[in-house]
Parts: sequence; C-alpha cells; structure tokens
Amino acid sequence: MGERADVFLASFNRIEKWLREELGNPRNMGFSEMVRRLSKQKNPEVHAISDDLLQMAQLRNAIVHERVGENFVIAEPNEWVIQRITEIENLLLKPELVLPKFGKRVTGFEITLPVTEILRTIAEKRYSQFPLYDQGNFKGLITLRALGYWFASESQHGEIVLKGKTAADLLLKDGKYTNYCFVAGTTTVTEAKQLFENENLLEAILITKDGNPNGNLLGIIRPRDIYGANAKEK
Repeated sequence: MGERADVFLASFNRIEKWLREELGNPRNMGFSEMVRRLSKQKNPEVHAISDDLLQMAQLRNAIVHERVGENFVIAEPNEWVIQRITEIENLLLKPELVLPKFGKRVTGFEITLPVTEILRTIAEKRYSQFPLYDQGNFKGLITLRALGYWFASESQHGEIVLKGKTAADLLLKDGKYTNYCFVAGTTTVTEAKQLFENENLLEAILITKDGNPNGNLLGIIRPRDIYGANAKEK
C-alpha cells in the first residue's frame, strides 16, 4: 500500500474513533451512518463537513476493500485528499476555540451614559458596539444599527432632543428580538459561525469565561470577524 494511503487511513481511523465517542460508542454502526446521525443532531463541526466525510468513507472503502493485490490498491489518495482529511481531523479533534482567536479588550458602559457621550465615542474612537451594564449586571447591547433605528423613531415625533437621554433610552423595549448572545471561551469557532447563520438578527457574540452575561468580557465577535472584511454587517 502506498504511503499516502497509509496516512489517509490513519487519519480516517482517528476521525472514526472520534465520531464513535461522540455518539456514546454505539455498536454495529458504520462510519457513514455515524456522520448522518451527528449531522441530523446539528453537531456544528460534523454538519458543516458531512458531504466531505461521506466522500472520504467511499475512498476508504475503495482502499480497504477493493485491492487488486496485497500491496496495490485501486484508489490512491492524492495530495489534496491528504490535506483535506488532515484539515477535517484537526477541525474535529482539535477545533479552534473563540478564545484566544477572538480575545480582545472590550469596554463596557454604564446604562446611565448620556447619548451625547455615545455619539462622541463613536466619532472619536469609532466604536460600533456598546455593551451596557447596570452596576455590573448586563442589560443589553447598543450598536450603530440600533442607534440608527432610535434616531429614525425619534424623528417621527418632531425634533430629536438628546438632552437628558441616556443609553437606557436606546435599548429595545418590546423584547421581540435580541441582537446579541453570550458564549463561553471554550465555544468553537464553528459553533460561533453557526450562531450567526441561524440567527439573522444577531449582531455580536460576546465572550465571557463561562458564558455568564455578568462575567468579565473577554472578547467580541462580529459577522465580519467570521466572514471577512467584506461581510455584510447584520
């Protein structure tokens, strides 16, 4: 058997072991069925690469079960396949986490902050997210989009008066949707990406050690952090 086939099978076997452990070590369940089960369970890592995994299973069967001779196989993996299965193995067995990838200093603001101060901070520091707290308790997230909605709503009542207005006035009062969510630092990047794909109104993912909204902010993820600078902000 060729060297690339050996490398492929070794990686495939480690992936298969991981799949089996994720499902609680079921008996008499093949690789492809395990992939389908985990994909249906919306396991974010498996669901995103299920098609590739199923193709890898076909190649594995060709290598193992369709040999012409003891040292000759019909299907020999090419370099792309070796690179891809290595990427898949790392994704499943050593997934990248939101920390430290998206770790950064995030400034929190008191809910009593005047709206004029928010506007000044945007102009001077170009901030676009304002996590709001009331004496250490998280209350909500103000974004440029939310600020724009507030100005649009206020303009319907005549002249916009900023005097006496605070960050609390900018928060949504109807509670129909939330533009943020919290995750623990051990959340995978794939899981974070899945959150943006599943929640159209999500504007930011806030990171604390254990996902507690009142914990210290350790990072923040915006759509463009996941999809690149050209991604359309939510």
